Amino acid sequence: MLLMIVVLTVAMLVMLGSGVWVAFALLGMGWLGISQFTSIPTGDIMASDIWGASYSWELTALPMFIWMGEILFRSRLAEDMFTGLTPWMRRIPGRLLHTNVVGCGLFAAVSGSSAATCATMGKMSIPELTRRGYDERLVLGTLAGSATLGLLIPPSIILIVFAVATEQSIARLFVAGILPGLLLISLFAGYLMLWSWRYPHKVPAADASIPLLEKLRRSKRLIPMLGLIVGVIGSIYTGLASPTEAAAVGVVLSLLLARLQGAMNAAIFRDAMLGTVKTSCMIAFILAGASFLTAAMGFTRIPSDLAAWIAGMELSPYMLLAVLTVFFVILGCFLDGISVVVLTTSIMLPMVEAAGIDLIWFGIFLVIVVEMSQITPPVGFNLFVLQGMTGKNILHIAKAALPFFFLMLLGVVLITLFPAIVTYLPNAMGGH
Repeated sequence: MLLMIVVLTVAMLVMLGSGVWVAFALLGMGWLGISQFTSIPTGDIMASDIWGASYSWELTALPMFIWMGEILFRSRLAEDMFTGLTPWMRRIPGRLLHTNVVGCGLFAAVSGSSAATCATMGKMSIPELTRRGYDERLVLGTLAGSATLGLLIPPSIILIVFAVATEQSIARLFVAGILPGLLLISLFAGYLMLWSWRYPHKVPAADASIPLLEKLRRSKRLIPMLGLIVGVIGSIYTGLASPTEAAAVGVVLSLLLARLQGAMNAAIFRDAMLGTVKTSCMIAFILAGASFLTAAMGFTRIPSDLAAWIAGMELSPYMLLAVLTVFFVILGCFLDGISVVVLTTSIMLPMVEAAGIDLIWFGIFLVIVVEMSQITPPVGFNLFVLQGMTGKNILHIAKAALPFFFLMLLGVVLITLFPAIVTYLPNAMGGH
């Protein structure tokens, strides 16, 4: 077994290091594993597995949610959200820095993408907050950290991928992400308050007081965003729609919003569709490669043997989770979040199930740890987005995001000590 693991690991590092697409790297590892370490016909297994991974009904939700995010990315939703939130933040310690946290949380609830959340909110908040004199490092740090909420707060693309890979309920995973998402928002906001109390001279003075009626008038701009969240998440939670049907509802609502805002024409529609096709094809290709690799791992017996080896170490569930946290963060330094999930699922699940860990809970744990890797160099996607927008050195941005890395680590500790944070809502919704 050790020889197989070494050969496959070296092959993966060589392929990924040479710039081979992740999907081809997965297919290559699977081919190598079956052809060199078993006597099973490799081509037959590859054909049947890729076909089987391509027609799953649950995957229909994926391009829908991506399309919804692409439409909203090109609308004025972020601008309206910023305008609606600003009047309510002036008296909170940290003031307008909270618009990054709350704004990213709201946009994450309708986009499902960390990179889209980072880019959309960054275009609006970086120039405005910098102009007002807010600390640049904290502006970048809050944006990098809060944008990762796009991976956790439903509808989340990576949760759909995890659900398909592990045959778990997408609806239950979506609902499970709500309270942990609110927990991370609270941790980020609490840190901003403590920081502003510690460095009051770095927080610009509050704007002139705004009458309550004016605040309410500006807040009307939040109604489309909140309506979209209620329409998508509410239909899933109440059982009125499956995640796939809710994704279609979200696309229709986002098209209507963009049209009402005057932000929809033929060119924007075409660009949104093209962006959706590109992203969806990339993810589907990775999932097909992952499915073949999963089959290959099964035939080589690496997952079961590795799980038995770790079980023989008699690690407690807490120790196992600690080891997996370090492993996923290191892996996330070199791969994007979806690739981390599909690469490791087949190997990790037997260990997790043997330790008696709930798979819905583990999915949320995995996503938060992957969020942490989104702001760690060299392959932190949010760092790349911010680097492209600001021209700053990626290590400078990573240093600004470091406090939020540790806040997410604290979030992992809290959901581990209090698993009901994750499991309460899925258990309350029953079998939807």
